[in-house]
Amino acid sequence: MTEATTALPVIPQLIVGLGNPGAKYDRTRHNIGFDAIDALAKTWQISLAENRKFQGIFGEGVAARAKIRLLKPTTYMNNSGQAIRAVTDWYKLPPESVLVIYDDMDLPVGKLRLRLSGSAGGQNGMKSAIAHLGTQAFPRLRIGIGSAKDVDRRGDAIGHVLGRFSPKESEVMAEVLHVVVGAVELSLKQGVEKAMSLYNSRTVGQAISE
Repeated sequence: MTEATTALPVIPQLIVGLGNPGAKYDRTRHNIGFDAIDALAKTWQISLAENRKFQGIFGEGVAARAKIRLLKPTTYMNNSGQAIRAVTDWYKLPPESVLVIYDDMDLPVGKLRLRLSGSAGGQNGMKSAIAHLGTQAFPRLRIGIGSAKDVDRRGDAIGHVLGRFSPKESEVMAEVLHVVVGAVELSLKQGVEKAMSLYNSRTVGQAISE
């Protein structure tokens, strides 16, 4: 019985995009998780609205014939886990049903990485999510935003993540978000592992690079 259970695909029921609320953070590299939720909501025609109980912008609907919930925590990045926990407690969702989407400086622009579990890797929003869920065993989708040194010789990490994409990068990121929707939809239909096998090796927008 146990073997059969572990073989079941991991299907997300709550998708969380990490970012910071407020106009000054809008469209910054650090907010690509928010942009991903907006892209999913638009594709699936799920309306998003402020939900004080969940401390975030929230919506629910159906995608790939599955009930799905979307969340953009408005707690600021470092306290993202509070909002995630509020939703999982309310709907009694297990941690492995939560897919968190966020930015990663260790990946170049145009790369995605899906994983079933793992450490926070220095990302404060993920540190908070892990702390509040009490485990690292939940799927995550990292979206490459390029390293600070690629953009600024000083390697100013804070300035980098809170900065905006160049026009050329923005073109690539628009395509990346389209690919993100495809990867998440496949996760809903066939599980996160299947999406990992198809999307982790892809590079978006090679033709746009210098």
